[in-house]
Amino acid sequence: MGKVMIINASPRAPKSNSKQYAQLFSKYCHSDTEYYEVKKSNHLALCPMIENFSDIVFVFPLYADSIPVTLLNFLKTLEENAPHKKPTVSVIINCGFIEPYQNNIAVEMLRLFCRENGYLFGSTFKIGSGEAILTTPFRIFLKVKMKIFAASVENQRYKNFQVTMPISKKMFIKASSTYWENYGKKNGISKEQMEMMQIE
Repeated sequence: MGKVMIINASPRAPKSNSKQYAQLFSKYCHSDTEYYEVKKSNHLALCPMIENFSDIVFVFPLYADSIPVTLLNFLKTLEENAPHKKPTVSVIINCGFIEPYQNNIAVEMLRLFCRENGYLFGSTFKIGSGEAILTTPFRIFLKVKMKIFAASVENQRYKNFQVTMPISKKMFIKASSTYWENYGKKNGISKEQMEMMQIE
């Protein structure tokens, strides 16, 4: 049984949904796990630690159909400070769209990094419907898939997984619009103001 390094590369790591996904993974994975967050100041500290693990699980949100700059900058440092022993890289990625396939490009970016830098690429877990799935009864679907994903990393039998809320796109858009309109009201911002392109 290997040892897994969980790296949260969300720009909001300490208060992120990615942290909740990382905690779920750690709960269901029977291998030893250690959790770390990417910060501007710790890139060089994390790089040499990587060789002590059989697996890395990167956890992060989708940003403009891509990986967040937090992760991009860390990967640049890792490329220049590669460990002697390279673990297998797996991915947990979530997006605000209901369709998990919206994460595909970001996953392929990680796959390319691994191929170019000599890392084996492991399992992927693509999560649709963003933070909403964490706060609804549909969370049970997330938990079930997370258990299977964790087992695939633990047993080094790598596969691809995805999950989203089992509702129609129309219903999801309606619910999410209502959520953001109410969120705006709580902060004194109207729907019209949120629809403006101007940023103060």
